[in-house]
Amino acid sequence: MKLKRFLLRYYPPGIILEYEKGGYLRTKSIDLLDLTPKTNPDELVAEIRRSEALITESRADQVKQLIIRLQEKQGQQDHHKFCFFKELKAHILPLTNVAFDKSGSRFITGSYDRTCRVWDTASRTELHALEGHRNVVYAIAFNNPYGDKIATGSFDKTCKLWCAETGKCFYTFRGHAAEIVCLAFNPQSTLVATGSMDATAKLWDVETGEEVATLTGHTAEVLSVCFNTVGNQLVTGSFDHTVAIWDVASGRRVHTLIGHSGEISNVQFNWDCSLIVTGSMDKTCKLWEAATGKCVATLVGHKEEVLDVCFDLSGQLIATASADGTARVFSAVTRECLIVLVGHDGEISKVCFSPQGSRVLTASSDKTARLWDVQSGVCLQVLAGHTDEIFSCAFNYEGDTIITGSKDNTCRIWY
Repeated sequence: MKLKRFLLRYYPPGIILEYEKGGYLRTKSIDLLDLTPKTNPDELVAEIRRSEALITESRADQVKQLIIRLQEKQGQQDHHKFCFFKELKAHILPLTNVAFDKSGSRFITGSYDRTCRVWDTASRTELHALEGHRNVVYAIAFNNPYGDKIATGSFDKTCKLWCAETGKCFYTFRGHAAEIVCLAFNPQSTLVATGSMDATAKLWDVETGEEVATLTGHTAEVLSVCFNTVGNQLVTGSFDHTVAIWDVASGRRVHTLIGHSGEISNVQFNWDCSLIVTGSMDKTCKLWEAATGKCVATLVGHKEEVLDVCFDLSGQLIATASADGTARVFSAVTRECLIVLVGHDGEISKVCFSPQGSRVLTASSDKTARLWDVQSGVCLQVLAGHTDEIFSCAFNYEGDTIITGSKDNTCRIWY
């Protein structure tokens, strides 16, 4: 094995090693999820060297400098104030979803008008209209971090794979017996997972367009799918109140997570693949060990359904959004509720952390999105201007641009 070069990953903090083995170029990552500006770089380098043979003594100083750069990035204060930049009259019918590519230079919008549109963030111009679905385009995603492909899932029971550069359709994945309501690319961008109202999830080969596996076992709609960051496991959440963990290589169900008493609204792995968080209409979230399928905590406090849940990139924090009009931030370590975010006048359907983990963004039926400080719970900004409920919001990778999607047929860019 020969180390070729280092790549820096800011969010979450880490160093990517590019190395040669058996004539092939490979990568592996050193995750530094516990890094803080106070971490001793020399001690951390020594710790890394003990477990990573590619980091020889001659490379130690280089690694130390990369750690210091990551710490400097962490030390930068986040005082960014978002200003309304542009409203895009994106579609002739309401939007369903919005998503950025990794760099944030482009984003996509899905709609009830049966199209997905690709936009240039800086110039606010439409690059492509992805047309061909015969019903609502509900689930959309870029194959981040690459950003050269887009997947769209539709109520017409198909998923389409598109070239992000040209807008050409590579494949139409046919096989589901009902509407597709969720999808995800694996981290390697070799597979697409789709979840459907037919109670199954399916895996599709990105290169060949073939169906790889049908994941059966749920007794009602599959509402959420998520790959872990390694790509060897997939988690699915269903209307049947259960969550399933699947081995991607074999398509076999590894664990069924039973405990919720209402439909599952969202499921997500944390970055190091050790935990899964689930949100449910039973007003709770649960935290599960991915290895054993054991429930390790139930996060309570919401008075109505939990409509969304997510980890921050480091996996230390969990945010929940509820129909009770509040969001909450929990510690993934102590499982305690740290803050309650109060201020919206309607249900909150979407929540996400900024890449830095210092801000929470919420989207509500009260026609606003709000930006909150994670430490204090203070509402820093109200992003107002939409004329109907906002159900989708996202940060770009740097955390300095936001898009919001609304039932008013528009999306707004905030810088």
